Amino acid sequence: MMKSATKDKVYKSPVRKLARFFEKSRDQWKAKCREAKTTIKYLKNRVRFLEDSREHWKSRARELEARVKQMEAKERESKEKHESLEPSESKKTFR
Repeated sequence: MMKSATKDKVYKSPVRKLARFFEKSRDQWKAKCREAKTTIKYLKNRVRFLEDSREHWKSRARELEARVKQMEAKERESKEKHESLEPSESKKTFR
């Protein structure tokens, strides 16, 4: 029989079986911890990638919005210029 360090638990199983059981138990929680650590690392990398990607697309959208505004302003200018030229041309009559 083996007594624990706190002397309140007495194991009835042979020490060789207990040793194997505790070793297996230890190996299982170590594997579980390694797996969790790997998962955490993967998720942190994924979050970083997604944040970078999100920032990239946000800046791209801002650039394109600015470009659209510039093109709309150019279009307005062209329309105004065309409208200012149109009345003088409409006075011309073809016979």
